[in-house]
Amino acid sequence: MGRQRHGKRVLQSDPVPHRKEEKSAVPHRKDKKKKPDIGKLFINISIGLCIFSLVWFFYALYMRSTLAKRVITLHPSPRVLDDNSTSPAMSPERFWGSYRPQVYFGMKTRSPRSVVTGLMWMRQFSEMDVSLRHTCEQGDRLQSYGWLLHDGVSFGVQEIRDSDFTLTTEFVKRMGGEHGGDWTWRITAKQHSSAAQAPVISLMFYVATDTQGSLQAHVEERNRLGSVTGSSEELGNFKITFRKPSAGEAAGDKYATYNYLKAGSQGLEKLTDIVRNSLSRRFLFSTPSGEKRPYIAVDTHKPPQHQHQHQQQQQDPRKESDFVVHQVTVQTPFQVEVLFESGSFRDRPDQLVGAVMTEELERRKAAFDLKFERTFGLQRKGYTPSQVKFGKAALSNMLGGMGYFYGQSVVQSAYNEYPLLYPQGALFTAVPSRSFFPRGFLWDEGFHQLLLARWDPQVTREATAHWLDLMNTEGWIPREQILGDEARSKVPAEFVVQRNENANPPTLFLALQELLEQLPDGGGSGDPDGPAPDPAHPTVRFLRRIFPRLQTWFEWYNTTQAGRLPGSYRWLGRDRDTELFLNPKTLTSGLDDYPRASHPSPDERHVDLRCWLALAAGVMARAARLVGEPHAAAAVSLKPERVHVPPGTPRHQFPAARLVRVVRGTPELQYVNALGYVSLFPFLLQVLSPDSPRLQHVLRDMRDPEKLWTPYGLRSLSKSDPLYMKRNTEHDAPYWRGPIWININYLAVRALHHYGNAEGPYREAAAALYQELRTNVVGNVYRQYLETGYIWEQYNDTTGRGQGSHPFTGWSALTVLMMAEQY
Repeated sequence: MGRQRHGKRVLQSDPVPHRKEEKSAVPHRKDKKKKPDIGKLFINISIGLCIFSLVWFFYALYMRSTLAKRVITLHPSPRVLDDNSTSPAMSPERFWGSYRPQVYFGMKTRSPRSVVTGLMWMRQFSEMDVSLRHTCEQGDRLQSYGWLLHDGVSFGVQEIRDSDFTLTTEFVKRMGGEHGGDWTWRITAKQHSSAAQAPVISLMFYVATDTQGSLQAHVEERNRLGSVTGSSEELGNFKITFRKPSAGEAAGDKYATYNYLKAGSQGLEKLTDIVRNSLSRRFLFSTPSGEKRPYIAVDTHKPPQHQHQHQQQQQDPRKESDFVVHQVTVQTPFQVEVLFESGSFRDRPDQLVGAVMTEELERRKAAFDLKFERTFGLQRKGYTPSQVKFGKAALSNMLGGMGYFYGQSVVQSAYNEYPLLYPQGALFTAVPSRSFFPRGFLWDEGFHQLLLARWDPQVTREATAHWLDLMNTEGWIPREQILGDEARSKVPAEFVVQRNENANPPTLFLALQELLEQLPDGGGSGDPDGPAPDPAHPTVRFLRRIFPRLQTWFEWYNTTQAGRLPGSYRWLGRDRDTELFLNPKTLTSGLDDYPRASHPSPDERHVDLRCWLALAAGVMARAARLVGEPHAAAAVSLKPERVHVPPGTPRHQFPAARLVRVVRGTPELQYVNALGYVSLFPFLLQVLSPDSPRLQHVLRDMRDPEKLWTPYGLRSLSKSDPLYMKRNTEHDAPYWRGPIWININYLAVRALHHYGNAEGPYREAAAALYQELRTNVVGNVYRQYLETGYIWEQYNDTTGRGQGSHPFTGWSALTVLMMAEQY
């Protein structure tokens, strides 16, 4: 400022010497200009930073929004299945089916909003209050239930053993018209106890629309519902006729009482409650002998008071659907038929009832028997008729356990604050257990399709396509598919949301490997110099269509599940709460509580996942050649936590002490010293070469009774392991810490068969072990089926007893392939 004031005095006192003033004024102008330039520069920089910050802010918002949407953005490649692939025009023979595995008996179509049909029943005059049966529940404690015969397309025979009577449910379909043709049910009830008085049973046949379509009830004399007519977008016009009960095909009608219910439903998951809340005791069962007894029957639907008030306060946004129930009450033995007739089937020769149905059913059974023997050859192998019957039941239960689901998954990514709804989609899939897991599981499905691909490769191609069409743009497939309100009603809330960083074993590559092996002309060998299979073969065309999705799926595993060390992999999604778990679970691996590193960290390396990806890489290379694409632990324990109790507090007022994890020592990176299923994966998936010295150690440890060997199969964790049969929490019983699982035992038998037939120093040892292990596993599963009436989720490694959920005719049905020696 001083220099500026000096310049001003010179200009005022000596205006004459202009040159000097101009010369002397120059530096002052420069000084004056210098400051504004710095200020402008500062302002410009500030403006630039503001603009950059705003751009970065909006870019970050855009990117976060884009990343948040990726989890619900479907894969951009063309869908494997056309939208109408399951329509009656494209697939009439599979349009109707027993695609409701969660109920004891019911049928629907493979369409998003299908008309559904089903059966409920209850025993009258029992000591129990109301024993209404509908959805498959382990709490119902049925002696057994399951399909004895089912071809997956045209017919099925199921036996259900309740307290003192047996229900046999049969159905058969006949093609015709434009909407999947006709079908008929036959329900036969017989007493199987020695009670003096035969039980009286009420059968309740129902039909319900699912938000679209309408039903009309046609009532005859004695309050008997004779038929229901209706229409829907997928079915056109149709008629369902309820025939009167008889003592048998050639016998006359039996005495029965009839009731019916017509109500509205705002969800298929509410059908049981609607019936339960409509029951009344005001009706009399009057036998021809003159005895009159009050019985329970459907009357008028009366929702509970709290539910009625809730509905008034908050109306359900879903459209109300029609629901009609026909109840027939009759004393055993008896037989009832229900007939569905399509309005577009105009040239049917006769009705599919009585002797006509019997003849058609026997024809389908004979065709099933021939195909079963041609496919699996159990009679040729010397199995007894009882063992062959067991094999047929195992396959039939998997086919009868196929379900068609439609709806939206609930998903979340790291970029979503709250869960989102996935795009609507359909899934045609087998289910692990009709009672406990009546929905699709990604890691189970690959095992399911190993068996079904032998029976019907088209089913495998279609089910695999449905799964791959659910892939998002990242390459992620939600590992548990809970589609629709009916499916969601069976799942605890904590398991509903699926997170996109979590994987599941890519077992669909096992099914694809099987399809490749079935290709003719050497296509299954993977030899690039061998003859190429016919490009028009259904499997080759299928592989060409799914290949872009397989590439994305494979890359998703390689990026999201990659470990820190190159070439290593780790399962994300391990439990983070280490306080309450003896060993944090890894649900994503499928081997839930199998011992892993005591402290989850990014440094973990999971050998089973590495082996799964080795299998996937091999299948990808073979598929690429066919379609012309380029191919190139710290010691831990659970102890009661310390709880502070003030002096003088009575013992009954002590707070409950939880079991919490106590860690002794500092965790460090090392091998998890647990011998079990995970240790075997290089052997199970045949990554080891036949001459590998490690194979000798694997065979030795497998055969050691103090480690993995039992007379019933290989246990999941060595008997000498510190975590063998240890609880993971105070509420969490051991799951993969000792029990015998059939899917892994199948892989072990399969691998032994491979190494027993490959040139190498351990060929004879593997072949001998193969025969022994196969005999043990098949023998125990069969014995338990005879003793308990069920195939089980797992088997006790000490007694061989079946345990866990039942029936479990998902991967446990792989016993059929072991019997047939087809790997």
